[in-house]
Amino acid sequence: MTVIDISASVMQFLLAFVVVAPLLGAVAALLPAPPGLKGKNPDQAVLRHGVTVTGAVLIATIVLAAGFDHDHPATMQATTDISWIPALDVRIHLGIDGISLPLLLLTALLTFLCALYSYFKLPAGPSPKAFVALVLVLESGTLATFAVLDLLLFFLAFEMVLIPMYFLIARWGGGQRQTAAWKFILYTLLGSVVMLLGILLIGLKSGTFDMVALATDNGRGLTTSVQVIAVLAIGLGLAVKTPMWPLHSWLPDAHTAAPTVGSVLLAGVLLKMGTYGFVRILLPVAPDGMRTFAPYLAAFAVVGIVYGSLACLALARTGAKGDLKRLIAYSSVGHMGFVLLGIATMTPTGVNGALFANIAHGLITGLLFFLVGAIKDRYGTADLDTLAGATGAALYGRAPRLGALLAFAAIASLGLPGLAGFWGEMLTLFGAYSPAEGLSRPAFRTFMAIGAFGTLLTAAYMLIVVRRVCMGEHTPHSRLSPDDRAPQAADGPQPSGATGARPATTPQLADIQTYEAATWTPLAALTVLAGLWPAVLLGLTDPAVQKLLAGGKS
Repeated sequence: MTVIDISASVMQFLLAFVVVAPLLGAVAALLPAPPGLKGKNPDQAVLRHGVTVTGAVLIATIVLAAGFDHDHPATMQATTDISWIPALDVRIHLGIDGISLPLLLLTALLTFLCALYSYFKLPAGPSPKAFVALVLVLESGTLATFAVLDLLLFFLAFEMVLIPMYFLIARWGGGQRQTAAWKFILYTLLGSVVMLLGILLIGLKSGTFDMVALATDNGRGLTTSVQVIAVLAIGLGLAVKTPMWPLHSWLPDAHTAAPTVGSVLLAGVLLKMGTYGFVRILLPVAPDGMRTFAPYLAAFAVVGIVYGSLACLALARTGAKGDLKRLIAYSSVGHMGFVLLGIATMTPTGVNGALFANIAHGLITGLLFFLVGAIKDRYGTADLDTLAGATGAALYGRAPRLGALLAFAAIASLGLPGLAGFWGEMLTLFGAYSPAEGLSRPAFRTFMAIGAFGTLLTAAYMLIVVRRVCMGEHTPHSRLSPDDRAPQAADGPQPSGATGARPATTPQLADIQTYEAATWTPLAALTVLAGLWPAVLLGLTDPAVQKLLAGGKS
């Protein structure tokens, strides 16, 4: 069943367009604008160019999804297979199935929303031309990662995103941006070197780099020792990008320093490249190697869940001077731990839960970083103690719609039933209860219990954040009349015109602006839709996962 009937050749063109158009748009952004398109403000003209290109890519991706045969999501569709480097048997092989299509849509949507947001709120930094070009190169590399079906092309696309993200952090970021950018690039490059060795090992031992052929072979052409080495090498590179504890330490620094759109893209799409690699490459190509490492992967995953949550609780406590962006970055370590746990179960239930949690995390955490960026713009800080201090900073009173949306995103992140965050975590825990044959049930049920405890910790720190930021801090002066209250704390922001005593009326902040509503509404709506109608996503992923785990057999 397809929503609209599109010929195979048009589907091929659409997928190629989705991958290549952002790259061409990046080149065009750096060229001098034609006289008729410069307008009165060349900077705004290039930002409009970014919105136009990302919008065209999003429309093409939606049309591609509409033409996708939803009755056969396990079949590779819109495929292109052209010889590129015959000596190495490297091919330009593109295609999508039920696993990659949702990630393409998520990437195209988030990049368009970031371009739209930047048109109205460009981060401080160098030339807007360079900013737009870097975002488009980033989009092209990410889309290519989810669309290519050749191992070497996958590696090239995987690496393509590193340089633009490095410059987005280093040139448009906030404090400590150079250190954070270097940490990001060094961690990911070192992981990628090891991953390349694993990819070459698989290609040379099996005689092909074609991911479809390798998945169909299901590891039968590789000895167990080769599979174990390949999983260790490729898995390390993917684990750094995911990021898996204890290889996560670059992430909080990168998120804290990155501009708002950089954080959204980093959390929303770049982290998904690592988990996608586990599902697309390691599970079908080296199943024996994955079975060897699955208990260790699950152990690291649940440690990451608990560690990320405890770090968030430490940042959220009063007096910790915790940064709200840093807190959400640590929450990503915990959420991606659930994704890795689901993959480690090697069951359809667990892997489907991991893929669902991937999409849910992209929607919810992308929205959270947008909201925190807006709060930081309004207050000039993301410090939790300042935001929650006795200064009239409670969002419910000063910007009620912004406060309500932050509370919504927080409860979605903690996995409230009926919202997107619930299904992925629940399915991964179900998968851990009954892991694949050959895996220790007692061990995985222990991991399930630890993961379930992590959901309680997640609820704890998210509710603390909502209470402190949206409701304000409870203080001894809270029962006094506004005119009688003591002067503000020294570390709190002084309302304009303040002379020490708190004014009788709390100054209002700008609530959600029109462009912010346009940017954030799709993410909130999709969070509700995925929570109430999970079959839309699971109907795509489940047949493809079943085929992948069965060695290419439907």
